[in-house]
Amino acid sequence: MRLTALLVALAALSAAQPARPATADRERVDLLAADLARSADALATLPQVAGIGLVVVHDGRTVLAHGSGVRDIGSGDAVDGGTVFRVASLSKGFAAAVAGLLVREGALRWDMLVQPWLPGFQLANPDDSQRVTLRDILSHRVGLPYNTLDRRLEADEPYPLLVQALQDIPLRCPVGDCYGYQNIAFSLVGDMVFATTGEFYSFQVEKRLFAPLGMDTATYGREGLEGSGNWARPHIRVQNRLQPVTAKETYYRVAPAAGVNASPRDLGQWLLAQMGGFPDALPRELLDELHAPIVETPGEIRGTGWRRQRLNAAAYGLGWRIMDYAGERLVFHAGAVQGYRAMLGFLPDHGFGFAVVWNSEAGQPAGLLPVALDRFLGLPEVDWLELNRLNVRLPPSAQATASGSD
Repeated sequence: MRLTALLVALAALSAAQPARPATADRERVDLLAADLARSADALATLPQVAGIGLVVVHDGRTVLAHGSGVRDIGSGDAVDGGTVFRVASLSKGFAAAVAGLLVREGALRWDMLVQPWLPGFQLANPDDSQRVTLRDILSHRVGLPYNTLDRRLEADEPYPLLVQALQDIPLRCPVGDCYGYQNIAFSLVGDMVFATTGEFYSFQVEKRLFAPLGMDTATYGREGLEGSGNWARPHIRVQNRLQPVTAKETYYRVAPAAGVNASPRDLGQWLLAQMGGFPDALPRELLDELHAPIVETPGEIRGTGWRRQRLNAAAYGLGWRIMDYAGERLVFHAGAVQGYRAMLGFLPDHGFGFAVVWNSEAGQPAGLLPVALDRFLGLPEVDWLELNRLNVRLPPSAQATASGSD
């Protein structure tokens, strides 16, 4: 599908009137949530998985916030709905929301040029540097190659030096013409917030989002994570055994891109807010702007598993991915840093949302999201969790969640 046609198709999905309240009744969604919790319990018994947290929301309520497995395989402390995880790139939605609120107040503009406010920001071509806008940053249209300088960030190079190093990177397209996912360039939005408000970016998020949305355990940074009391330690595989490690500082240094810590309950509040549940904090008009498709992301459709089989179109908006999931509008993001994974998606036209976070690098928990979407939409069952292949048995009441085969 050509870019213009694809964006028009996704925009048409986005423009669909928000829901009639959900097509499924509460009892059916309650049963679905219980089955997802049982599936997470089964996944948490796998040797490559430590703990899993999930939340299901529907029709303006949190149906279930659930924990499975352990926060730390050494202590054996259990995960629950209030356990805090790193959510990695799910943080990008918070950055876009804060920017949007400042746009509504007139402190920022979507078409505001970056360079006058951040004179140290330079791209390889000075003319390109002068064209980058706030909208370009939040939609990954700076023109840089994918994940520019992330490896140097992971090698512990300071963020200010990495921003300076952007001028040494040849662009793959003119500014605004193509999509290239970023963490360092994306985080310039935090510098823009500070330059225009005089307040630290994380303070703006806490004041404008965490507090009014009731995200009581959400924080920024490693100190925030480890000071939570009930938090999940990261785990990695070492010589084929799962091992707890210390949370890395690196991606916390790009807070707008990957700095948030949150529990399943927090993410439930965030999901409800994204579907219009807190209009005083996040007005519907702003949500429509954030969730509107801007640039095509064809790699999402060519991905493996559920992306290849379920997605008809994919684009990026402002801090969010907007997808056609089997003919339905899906707003989505995923995230990954060492020892943590996170996925969040919602069907705004049905009032249904789901998020899952886990403190290992195992792939199997990622299947919980397409299982949730498929079950809610009544699509044919697929074993996205790969439980059949792994010979993991679910309790009888949850068998429907994982029936079928790839």
